[in-house]
Amino acid sequence: MSATLTDLGIALGRVGFVMLFVLNMGGLLTWVERKQSAVMQDRIGANRASIFGLRLFGLFHPLADALKMLTKEDFVPARADRALFNLAPLVSVVFALVAFAAIPFGDVLRIGGREIPLQAVTLNAGILYVFAMLSLGVYGVMMAGWASANNYALLGGQRAAALMISAEVAIGASIMGVAMVYGSLDMMEIVRGQGGPLLQQYFGDWIPKWGVLTQPLAFILFLTAGIASTKRIPFDFPEGESEIIGYFVEYSGMKFGMFMMADFVETVVIAGMTTALFLGGWQVPYLMADGLHFPWGVAVPLGHVTVVVLQVLAFCLKVAVMCWFLMLIRWTLPRFRYDQAMRLGWLGLFPLSILNVAITGLVLLAGRTP
Repeated sequence: MSATLTDLGIALGRVGFVMLFVLNMGGLLTWVERKQSAVMQDRIGANRASIFGLRLFGLFHPLADALKMLTKEDFVPARADRALFNLAPLVSVVFALVAFAAIPFGDVLRIGGREIPLQAVTLNAGILYVFAMLSLGVYGVMMAGWASANNYALLGGQRAAALMISAEVAIGASIMGVAMVYGSLDMMEIVRGQGGPLLQQYFGDWIPKWGVLTQPLAFILFLTAGIASTKRIPFDFPEGESEIIGYFVEYSGMKFGMFMMADFVETVVIAGMTTALFLGGWQVPYLMADGLHFPWGVAVPLGHVTVVVLQVLAFCLKVAVMCWFLMLIRWTLPRFRYDQAMRLGWLGLFPLSILNVAITGLVLLAGRTP
């Protein structure tokens, strides 16, 4: 009985860490987007309001947003389908959150004779799970547009669904090359595969076998399609408030906040997937299970727990850097038109992803020893 309770506690701890990390990162991005855009545009950002004389770089603003959303009127259109109208924001947030569950944030923690994989859900086909969860988010935007009984919202939902489907097809095709190189659909095994040296006969142990080096074209295609799937600039035509009516135009209060949070959580998920598939995940260059081993012969022994902590910190840092990079792109490029985004997805990203799969197969076939 005690062993069962311990296993349950470990499982809840892993899930809790992932949920807290994703939710906190998503909430922090609401501040980062304001502050980073202000820095890029050379203007005063979210830092004017103060509480008892404290500004804290504008960190009070996310709290004020939460209070406003919780206290504003929860409006429901008279002709709306009330059940689906209320369910749509929940669907968008939940599927965005659970998508992160299969992304490993560390290797294996060994405590008291137990081996604890640092991953909320261990799946042999983790890539397919993440891809499926992200795809199910399409239902949330379509439900919101249709259930609002607003023709403009319906059009916004259709634009969002078309964008997300085209992006997710490109995402699925681009990661096939990664699965081929590392020989697995398990994200933990893919991250472990990136710990070895790249072309050791030429570079020795100096360069790690990260996905961004083995699959550079897939990295660019995945990142582009991932930005599109988040429905943010430059692919924000489903909800561009300045000249387009979005799919959640009839939503207010916390339901509106849930749709916005879903977009930021999807940004964290894309950053996490990019880290796991292309940036070595929790891998740290020259960090082995027993410590640091540098190519020039120097070794620094470290304890097991210290190594695991460094792995988790490295993963969190990489995700944070990727979120910053996604924000950098978001405030650099102008908005695509609907037809431009569709052309990019179906006539650009998807064919190039298939070409990348073909090239990867040929390279792997040519590299086989007879």
